[in-house]
Amino acid sequence: MQDENNDHLNEEINEEFGNQETITKVTGMYKDWFLDYASYVILERAVPGIKDGFKPVQRRILHSMKDLDDGRYNKVANIVGHTMQYHPHGDASIADAMVQIGQKELLIDMQGNWGNILTGDRAAASRYIEARLTKFALDVVFNPKTTAWQSSYDGRRKEPVDLPVKFPMLLAQGAEGIAVGLSTKILPHNFNELIDASIKHLKGKSFTLIPDFLTGGIADVSNYNDGKRGGKIRVRAKISQLDKKTLVINEIPFGTTTSSLIESILKANEKGTIKIKQIEDNTAANVEILVHLPPGISPDKTIDALFAFTSCENPISPLCCVIDDNKPVFIGVSEILRLSTDLTVELLKQELEIQLNELEEQWHFASLERIFIENRIYRDIEEEETWAGVIKAIDEGLKPHIKHLKRAITEEDIVRLTEIRIKKISKFDIDKAKQFIESLEEKIAEVKNYLANLIDFAIDYFKNLKTKYGKGKERKTEIRLFDDIVATKVVMRNTKLYVNREEGFVGTSLKRDEYIDDCSDIDDVIVFRKDGVMLITKVDAKTFVGKDIIHIAVFKKNDKRTVYNMIYRDGKSGPNYMKRFNVTGVTRDKEYDLTAGNKGSVVLYFSANPNGEAETVTIYLRSVGSVKKLKWDIDFSDLAIKGRSSKGNIVSKYTIKRIELKSEGVSTLKPRKIWFDETVQRLNVDGRGELLGEFKPEDRLLIINQKGIVKTVKPELTTHFDADMIVLEKWIPEKPISTIYFDGDKEKYFIKRFMIDNPNKEELFITEHPKSQLEIVSTDYRPMAEVVFSKRNIEPIEVNFEDFIAVKGIKAMGNQLTTDKIKQVNMLLPLPYEPSVIEEVEVNDEEVIVTNSRAFDDKDSKTEEDGQITLF
Repeated sequence: MQDENNDHLNEEINEEFGNQETITKVTGMYKDWFLDYASYVILERAVPGIKDGFKPVQRRILHSMKDLDDGRYNKVANIVGHTMQYHPHGDASIADAMVQIGQKELLIDMQGNWGNILTGDRAAASRYIEARLTKFALDVVFNPKTTAWQSSYDGRRKEPVDLPVKFPMLLAQGAEGIAVGLSTKILPHNFNELIDASIKHLKGKSFTLIPDFLTGGIADVSNYNDGKRGGKIRVRAKISQLDKKTLVINEIPFGTTTSSLIESILKANEKGTIKIKQIEDNTAANVEILVHLPPGISPDKTIDALFAFTSCENPISPLCCVIDDNKPVFIGVSEILRLSTDLTVELLKQELEIQLNELEEQWHFASLERIFIENRIYRDIEEEETWAGVIKAIDEGLKPHIKHLKRAITEEDIVRLTEIRIKKISKFDIDKAKQFIESLEEKIAEVKNYLANLIDFAIDYFKNLKTKYGKGKERKTEIRLFDDIVATKVVMRNTKLYVNREEGFVGTSLKRDEYIDDCSDIDDVIVFRKDGVMLITKVDAKTFVGKDIIHIAVFKKNDKRTVYNMIYRDGKSGPNYMKRFNVTGVTRDKEYDLTAGNKGSVVLYFSANPNGEAETVTIYLRSVGSVKKLKWDIDFSDLAIKGRSSKGNIVSKYTIKRIELKSEGVSTLKPRKIWFDETVQRLNVDGRGELLGEFKPEDRLLIINQKGIVKTVKPELTTHFDADMIVLEKWIPEKPISTIYFDGDKEKYFIKRFMIDNPNKEELFITEHPKSQLEIVSTDYRPMAEVVFSKRNIEPIEVNFEDFIAVKGIKAMGNQLTTDKIKQVNMLLPLPYEPSVIEEVEVNDEEVIVTNSRAFDDKDSKTEEDGQITLF
């Protein structure tokens, strides 16, 4: 109605001003044009079809390559030009699309420089590179007999509506596209796993699909959500420790290149979130990026920092959108595989039916030909003068012999008989003709059997594809669950924290004031004041936190091992309390009162103990009135660790003169239980995986790998472990390590037992010859083993390591075991051993690293009457 009023108003304006022109509203046009354009981009450019898994440009490229296919390579420029007969866009878009197909290494056999998905290098110009279809593409993508055709954009040629692809091509290649108001991101999957899933579907079994990338790397697909909208996966580079000062990146995450990865590492280094000395790119056929570390930088912590602050970890959000019946639909990858597999079965059925029809036609004509020649019906036409007479004569001559035929004879059949040459008739061999017809009958029976058992035929088809093309297409991306990396724990401390206790300022810009610790710009700071108030705030250049600061440190969230010991006076003249507590998490910039909350409360003693240490202090009272006991000792270990809001235990109701530290304390925490989660290859204290034992601060882990390298490390939760690790356990220094190994130089087997002399050194305990290899290793006190030889005439032997050789140094070669080739070594039950029992002191159940304590004496007070105490 409003539009009509506007149109009427426009007419009145035109009449008033005598304007000859008319005003046309284009709102409707824009609506139509936008929808038309959006539909075109979605259907014809950006989103793949569900039937064959191709976008239109990809479909046209492959169709053109089939047109040109003669088994030899064609210049890509020539293929691009040929494709332009079908594709309405320019050569650049066609060439780029063709390179993308080629780099997926499935459908196009490439020759020349096609670029590098690892380094991001572009392909050479299309006039310099060549291509042809792979054998796999010729087998599964094309069949003109089962292809539906349509006119090309200019009506001059025919192009396929969909290619008859008999394979889940969309899931194998993946697809990514941005349309108007719509996008799609389908991740690539493993070739062999797709075939296995198709076979499971045909057998009625369940299956699971997870992505696989040509760039390799490690992926956490626990939240893949079948590739649907809302899912998310995390991919990481494969990083290992070359030595104590060098990390090596051998595989990169999907969606990155070596260039972009190195750039992200350099940016993180500039920001100070990680610290590296040098980065070196040795990538050729395989990725090799060397990250050199400065002295004193932890390799394990740097690996975590690379995941947290660089492109070494990359989140990917899949969005599975495809075109089905000229409409975009959102479905999961499992449903795509089911539809693709069912379509493959239907296409195989069509091909078998076409083949059956062709075979039956061959059998029909071969039978007619035999009847025609064997019964000399061709003589019946010798006296016929008209064509109609000839046809009738042959027809009449055939009638007595055609009862076994499967269909009626047509005029076309008779015409074909008249076309048989005299030469063929004269040399006709009845036995050969009979054999040919029998062979056709066998083939017909075989095809009918396939049709009757279509699912089994389809399963065999997929198995044949795997056998023929599956070699070399094994999974490249390792699947693993990732642990969450806390950025504040792995960030490089790239700046320094200072404090002005009197004025109450903390920050990184107070360089003339007291230095506290190294920190980063994402850290938090915990502050304790003399009035008993605690505050946590973010690191900044300069922040006011209140005067009379007694303790400040970089805050570690969820830290249960740091314990604070405190003695305070309640109010101006109230009793004195002591308490022990930890701080695991608070609201930032909120002040927490750690005292009983009465005005005038003051902290008399404070210490921060990273491992739950409990010191002993001496309390001195003022000699006032009838107070008899003026001095005594208090051991904080007698006090339980409670929450920060607890009031504490009373020390004395009288005025405390001063508090002195009598002796440093030891940790009151139980040895920490540590588990190893094999799924994520990480240590944890959460009970996940295999329990390694209870660890005190001085305890270490024993690690042995398949290369014959042994080392001990402190059980830090950030420790990374190599994939070839074969022993991981709590290290017991007095426990010997026993091994059997093959020496590559002497070509003999040796046995040795040794202790670790230097816990801080990584050492090789087999010989350095490249052919030397570890057979077996044991950490039992008295191990036994069965040695099985390769020669059948040599009986297996049992080896008692303890009797065979004494414990020697790690560099000792050991004693020769045998010169015969060993097939395998089996560990047997060890001999009994009773280690000495060590009684342990009972300690606190709470979990927990330099003790920082402050005691405040009343002699530092302004006056005794006001009860106020000032810091030094």
